Amino acid sequence: MAKKLTSRAEDYSAWYNEIVAGADLAEHSAVRGCMVIKPYGFAIWEKMRDQLDKMFKETGHQNAYFPIFVPKSLFEAEEKNAEGFAKECAVVTHYRLKTDPDDSTKLIVDPKAKLEEELIVRPTSEAIIWNTYRGWIQSYRDLPILINQWANVVRWEMRTRLFLRTTEFLWQEGHTAHATKPEALEESEKMVNVYSEFAQNWMAMPVIMGSKSESERFAGAEETYTIEALMQDGKALQAGTSHFLGQNFAKAFDVQYTTREGKKELVWATSWGVSTRLMGALIMTHSDDLGLVLPPRLAPIQVVIVPIYKGEDQLDKIREHITPLMESLKSKGVSVKFDDDDTRKPGWKFAEHELKGVPLRVAVGNRDLENGTLELARRDLNTKESIAFADSADIISVRLEEIQESLFDRAIEFRKENVTEVETFAEFKDVLEKKGGFILTHWDGTGETERAIKKETNATIRCIPFAEKPSAGKCVYSGGESNQRVMFAKAY
Repeated sequence: MAKKLTSRAEDYSAWYNEIVAGADLAEHSAVRGCMVIKPYGFAIWEKMRDQLDKMFKETGHQNAYFPIFVPKSLFEAEEKNAEGFAKECAVVTHYRLKTDPDDSTKLIVDPKAKLEEELIVRPTSEAIIWNTYRGWIQSYRDLPILINQWANVVRWEMRTRLFLRTTEFLWQEGHTAHATKPEALEESEKMVNVYSEFAQNWMAMPVIMGSKSESERFAGAEETYTIEALMQDGKALQAGTSHFLGQNFAKAFDVQYTTREGKKELVWATSWGVSTRLMGALIMTHSDDLGLVLPPRLAPIQVVIVPIYKGEDQLDKIREHITPLMESLKSKGVSVKFDDDDTRKPGWKFAEHELKGVPLRVAVGNRDLENGTLELARRDLNTKESIAFADSADIISVRLEEIQESLFDRAIEFRKENVTEVETFAEFKDVLEKKGGFILTHWDGTGETERAIKKETNATIRCIPFAEKPSAGKCVYSGGESNQRVMFAKAY
């Protein structure tokens, strides 16, 4: 078992890194800025992926796969998108190595194997996908196209942190094509709502939905919708985005369709995505100084049963006694582990499963067999209770739902306590320094003011919240007119 974690209050960054390592979620790889997602971490990601995939398919989307390489000429076709990602691109220039003539133990790039056209390792896939859509779309009958892909992307980051920002990461990216602007806007809004539903119902993570300011939009988008979550250190995390791309990519790749009336029209586009960054969000939303805390719906192991015994005879009796309970739980869709590892003591196992965030722990020993009871420990509250064995399957099912709800309620209460309305810039800076969290305030709508606030405080406009009603006021920085509060925060 890992050593005791650094306290969140003492060093939040160290605490986060120690949980990622101690809970066996991921580790740094031999490639700078890249990570190895370990089996336990990947099992959590698989549960996220599978549920999201189900939700995408329920809204009419299909999965496909597109190449990781994008010809440079295609990447350049949509100028804003290319400019937005240019500094993060990895570029393939050659396709072969050869033995160094001066040192036969080394390989060098073969200068004769230079590519005719350089290839961009995808930072995002709009270019290659819209070049493909040009061949798929001729008529209104071909629309809409509702495609999602599960893939990896590469963005050459200078400062990385496991899950939150890595050079290569896993994600899904939806790319849809529509006949009309209203249809594309509806799609963009629908998908940000899907992300919100997933975050809140599965991750137990409350989010605020809204639109991005112009400077914070996805490169090449006319509108970007976002879900923003608040982490326990008072910083915001962008957890998912959905983009209305207008006709920008259709123009760049000449994607047109023939209408019912026989006219040629440009197609309307959207894209949307979430990534393994959600793993970082999950860790930072719920975990504590004892380790990872997982909502039951995303926990690879929802219930762990730890036998307390002396000798193989007692272990066999406990196993025989507990098997019907395990079968009953599995029939209810509950994932159960019977931890009979004889190389570790119960105390070590308790701490290890606590560190890994297993929602419920059952301890059962010889005395429990005699009394017809079990000891049940909740990870969210770090409490224990004795329950009747006869009722244990039903009680455990109820407790799992209670934990899911409890984690969401706790997170939303934390957010409520850390949303502050301010009227002056002095107030803004004071709240940001001493309290953090989300700051709701008036903004004059100009990029100049937005940049000035960011330069002075490192806070950015996280979103213009959908739920925030119009209200007249004065900009917190310039004093100019404003008709709605926006949400600022420092962010990951």
